[in-house]
Amino acid sequence: MTKFDENRIVYREVVKAGDPWMHEVKAGQYFRIVDLEGNQAVDTLFYSAADQAERYSATDTIREQGKIYLTTGSELMSNRGNKMLTIVDDTCGRHDTIGGACSAESNTVRYAIEKRHMHSCRDSFLMALGSCSCNHGKTMTKEDLASNINFFMNVPVSPDGHLDFDDGISAPGRYVEMQADMDVLVLVSNCPQLNNPCNGYNPTPVEMIIWE
Repeated sequence: MTKFDENRIVYREVVKAGDPWMHEVKAGQYFRIVDLEGNQAVDTLFYSAADQAERYSATDTIREQGKIYLTTGSELMSNRGNKMLTIVDDTCGRHDTIGGACSAESNTVRYAIEKRHMHSCRDSFLMALGSCSCNHGKTMTKEDLASNINFFMNVPVSPDGHLDFDDGISAPGRYVEMQADMDVLVLVSNCPQLNNPCNGYNPTPVEMIIWE
């Protein structure tokens, strides 16, 4: 567990339910996501701040740690095999790597055709990327989206390989904390999903904290 020192905070923001968020975390800095009200899924992607073609890779991360869930000690790997961040503290205990981000298409397939119009994490990711001044002036698009982490989301895998989007195991005030191993851009969709238990059918705010 890292020592949390209020005097060393360099950035702090509450992200409203359903909103996107993007910010840089420097190598050596700590980054904490706080689940303020409990059971809020936080869909997250990471990019190298120096070269956004290098990004978080679910495949490399799962392979290197030999398991599909993330918690304290997990190393988040890039598509180039480099360590991007390390989870150094986690009061939730398990985070999903394979459930993916909700989208208009998945809302339609999983739930009903009339759910297509509902806001989704994919929409939030694209909104944030569209207004990003990163990537050396080149606009980032849907081609820059990769498989994401779902912090605080509970997605058990059955013996036959079926995924279940179950009730969350987080609670108010629980958090996950990482230390950056390189300068990273963090892209978050504070999930707006209303159709499954990942948010308790009620999306809520989360807090982002970065400190030295």
